[in-house]
Amino acid sequence: MLGGKVVWVTGASRGIGQAIALACAAGGATTVLVARTAGHLADTRDKMSAGGFPTPIVLDYDITDSVAVGHAFQEVYKTTKRIDGLVNNAGIMRDALLGMISTADIEQSFSVNVFAALHHLQFASRLMRKIGGGSIVNVSSIMGHRGSAGQTVYSATKAALIGATLAASKELAPFNIRVNAVAPGVIQTSLLDGLSPEKLDGRVQSIAMGRIGTPEDVASVVAFLISSQSAYVTGQVLGIDGGMTA
Repeated sequence: MLGGKVVWVTGASRGIGQAIALACAAGGATTVLVARTAGHLADTRDKMSAGGFPTPIVLDYDITDSVAVGHAFQEVYKTTKRIDGLVNNAGIMRDALLGMISTADIEQSFSVNVFAALHHLQFASRLMRKIGGGSIVNVSSIMGHRGSAGQTVYSATKAALIGATLAASKELAPFNIRVNAVAPGVIQTSLLDGLSPEKLDGRVQSIAMGRIGTPEDVASVVAFLISSQSAYVTGQVLGIDGGMTA
């Protein structure tokens, strides 16, 4: 499904990002694994090796440094001569009630969740134009649609990603570059570790399918959007939430 393609995945060291990278590699893609520290990607790389998947390209750089982002894309393109897919997955979430949000948390959240994604989108789309097309997937959240108490900043950043997706999809469509977003609901990642059993049960009660999603539930949809099987799909925001109602 993705044989011969080069797919860039930010935040590929664990959780949803790791699952996306593994799904793309399983489909035959050469993956570019990104994390702030290369050592954090050892587990992802080992799982790819164990699965017999294509050897990944491992990069460690600050995704909020636009100069570093540009250098990374230039170096990989020199070697691969193509960038077919980009998954903007890296993100942070800071819990804080509205009156307690610090300026530093606001700035860091937008820097990581929005500005970094935009810089990656810029550089990837320039290179995709050279090869005649590509696919970009931004990992947003159900909170970008519906919000959540105590998550005003996070919800705002994920809503910004949706707006960027819709605008970029229109701008890049003439170049055969597709831009879509996924909006996961409650997914079994480390973000749930701090929830009490009661609060977690409340979340499950709001899901029509009656279960928490897995990183693989998200990864399979993203791999589809990166692949040519979704060649006529762009400007979409696909919810991956099991029918979450609240």
